[in-house]
Amino acid sequence: MRPIKRRLALVAAIPIAAVAILFSTRGTNLVPNARAEGRLPSGPIKHVIVIMQENRSFDSYFGTFPGANGIPMKNGVPTVCVPDPAHSTCQAPYHDLHDENGGGPHFAPQATGDIDGGKMDGFVAMAEKYKENCTDPNNPGCGDSPDVMGYHDGGEIPNYWSYAQSFVLQDQMFEPNASWSLPAHLFLISEWSANCTTHNQPSSCTNALDLPGLPPDYVGNPNHTIPIYAWTDLTYLLHKNNVSWGYYVVEGTEPDCENDEEGDCPPIPQGAKTPGIWNPLPYFDTVANNGQLSNIQPITKFLSQAQNGTLPAVSWIVPSAQVSEHPPALVSEGQSYATGLINAVMEGPNWKDCAIFVAWDDWGGFYDHVAPPTVDENGYGLRVPALVISPYAKRGYIDHQTLSFDAYPKFIEDLFLNSQRLDPKTDGRSDPRPSVREAESVLGDLRLDFNFNQPARAPLILPVHPKTDLVEPSN
Repeated sequence: MRPIKRRLALVAAIPIAAVAILFSTRGTNLVPNARAEGRLPSGPIKHVIVIMQENRSFDSYFGTFPGANGIPMKNGVPTVCVPDPAHSTCQAPYHDLHDENGGGPHFAPQATGDIDGGKMDGFVAMAEKYKENCTDPNNPGCGDSPDVMGYHDGGEIPNYWSYAQSFVLQDQMFEPNASWSLPAHLFLISEWSANCTTHNQPSSCTNALDLPGLPPDYVGNPNHTIPIYAWTDLTYLLHKNNVSWGYYVVEGTEPDCENDEEGDCPPIPQGAKTPGIWNPLPYFDTVANNGQLSNIQPITKFLSQAQNGTLPAVSWIVPSAQVSEHPPALVSEGQSYATGLINAVMEGPNWKDCAIFVAWDDWGGFYDHVAPPTVDENGYGLRVPALVISPYAKRGYIDHQTLSFDAYPKFIEDLFLNSQRLDPKTDGRSDPRPSVREAESVLGDLRLDFNFNQPARAPLILPVHPKTDLVEPSN
């Protein structure tokens, strides 16, 4: 984490105003997955859009959402209390009205500590340990009282709750890896996180849950070497099958330190032409070899394509630090930014045949009460919020299937690639990934979130700056 100039307008590349113009189960048991039969209809969905925000747990955003598997409560009072070693007491989940949050550390060791063998009680202890090395007085994560047990509700994030009430909320979406942003974004586009030694040799790659090849500006890369991503990503299959795609980047900075134990680190610039932890595709051999680097574009391209009805079949969208909701970025700015993107699609010609998926890349150190299932040596990680928005999405539906970001490539593969998988045995590139994540038996099926027999639903245009109960930062 690092300080952000909270009072400034949004970065010039994506001012919110410009976006606007362009436009009841409880408890900890996982719900067995139902299965959708047959292939997706070829007609309704022609555009898939994945909007990735940052660093919130499910319970921190939807822990009190009616009908969801949220914070254990009785008569509206939490029945859990997480140990607070620094004060020899415990902290219960509490309603947090602050627009600016601190969160906690979120690398693999902290994921292990937070989960604590399934007890889900290490969040405060991990945050207190983190702040020992946190020196920035403007960073709320450095304060005496960690806010990892705080949660927001529909008063603070009304648009996100409106999408959940009108479309689909997924309450068993787990980060695909038990770690931080870079591995999560690698899994999003490739189903793996690795270190590789030789270009164009997928067999030279080895599993790396926490520290895959790092961008040259990161502290853990003192020689500033360019990482080698030689394993196979989804764009390889998309290009091979003539399926269009775009990866859209908001210009600004990245928030994460390479090592959460540092507490603070200098900002690192980000843009469509600047590879980084949220923009890793330029490092993939497959992208360069296939002449697809131009598909990585600034967010303004997405907005104009949405307006003109020329979106590619598959779109991924990543934020800058300021609009990411990654602490200490403001919740309000992230919600406004995401609403602007969704409005732009809804007001354009592609709304009639699109599926929009919104998720947060990792838990950010915030409390969640559900222990994640074990899939392979990499995950799953902790639960994160996730929404499905589409003319064909079920209305007011809570999806209790066990899911991870692996469900997005699976859906895309089923829709556009005749169910081809990122499988070294079939895709022609023999990387040694531990498993074919789309094929894991625990993974649910996103098709169950849709009703393709219903008439296409009208757009739900929401205010980019909704009235909220959020309390602004004091400085």
